[in-house]
Amino acid sequence: MLGLFRAIMPKEDRFFDLFAQHAATLVAGSKALSDLMSGADSIEAATARVNQHEEEADEVTRQVMQAVRRSFITPFDRSDIQDLTTSLDDAIDQMRKTAKVVSLFEVTTFEPQMKAMAQIIVQAADLTAEAVSLLPKMRNNAQRLSDLAVKITQIEEQADQMYDIGRKELFLAHRDKDPMAFIVGIDIYSHLEKVVDRFEDVANRISGIVVEQV
Repeated sequence: MLGLFRAIMPKEDRFFDLFAQHAATLVAGSKALSDLMSGADSIEAATARVNQHEEEADEVTRQVMQAVRRSFITPFDRSDIQDLTTSLDDAIDQMRKTAKVVSLFEVTTFEPQMKAMAQIIVQAADLTAEAVSLLPKMRNNAQRLSDLAVKITQIEEQADQMYDIGRKELFLAHRDKDPMAFIVGIDIYSHLEKVVDRFEDVANRISGIVVEQV
């Protein structure tokens, strides 16, 4: 009976599989967002892709939270699992909000700094996916995980610089011509910055877990 009970309970490895699935939605969502900004895909198609991946992330989040409730043994503290999952989900939620602004205000052209921020969001997503993949053996990968957290923080700092430059350029371009374009542009920049901020949150969560476990 005990063997049967253990068999139906979620296994420790299941959490790492779900983290990897979650990170994969971030990578796919970031690429869709970059395609939206670069014009590599139509606004409608790229927005639909972002929304699809956000919905996939929501399903992974649901599975993680359910597994936390059902599991006697977890790979690390339950609150850390929940916080990491929430921070991963927040990142792609923010991508969806960015795409929603673009669609809502029918934006079809994007400033150079917007495109650049979208590109480094892809970089942040790739680094996050690598970090998540190292969690099952975090003791052996502690140094690499630390390096990845530093790189993501550097990307966040780079994004802040792009954000400031972009807002200034937007102001100079539209202050005497089209105030609505300025307002919408600022909104897009704000959401892009928040996407990168959410990736830094993920990196901080992972760093905290590594410190506790190693």
